[in-house]
Amino acid sequence: MNLSILVKTFVAVFVLADALGNAPIFLVLTKGMEPEQRNNVVDRASIVATFVLLAFAFSGQVVLDYLHISMGSLRVAGGLLLLLIALQMLQGELDTPIIEQGRDVAITPLALPLLAGPGTLTTVMLLMSESPDAHLSVAGGIVAAMVVTWFIVRQASRVDHLIGAEGAVIVTQLLGFLLAALAVEIGSAGIRELFLT
Repeated sequence: MNLSILVKTFVAVFVLADALGNAPIFLVLTKGMEPEQRNNVVDRASIVATFVLLAFAFSGQVVLDYLHISMGSLRVAGGLLLLLIALQMLQGELDTPIIEQGRDVAITPLALPLLAGPGTLTTVMLLMSESPDAHLSVAGGIVAAMVVTWFIVRQASRVDHLIGAEGAVIVTQLLGFLLAALAVEIGSAGIRELFLT
């Protein structure tokens, strides 16, 4: 196992998964859930994100080539998905607990595209192609980064008790705005890749 490639993969995936940045969004999306339900959501989201990252690392480029999907298109789709969530947050449509709406947020948007977004998927594919003799190291780095991410996001429920109801509203509006900006950034990067290269 190549330790330098493992560390490089760990750092890249951990930074792009942005556990600290996504923890408050997780709180908003799981509003109204019991702690056990929240933990179940983050467990499933982490497992799905890890599986998707490993699948993309080993076969992502083949699948995208087969379907004639470019990374630019993937970025635009991810940006649009995040923008829809951000608009719901800004309009107060997420004030009703998600569990009452019958939505499963573990898959979308938590696992995809927040934890395993277009940038992370692209990165693991590039790391795998750059290290043809160290696939196990890349896979190990992905799993290690997602375990640390899982631990951090799981602690988000403790924050919920500290901020209270009014604090939750302020945080939701602020994060909705920031998430919208992130969505535009991801989408615009995809558009530039599609039309300006």
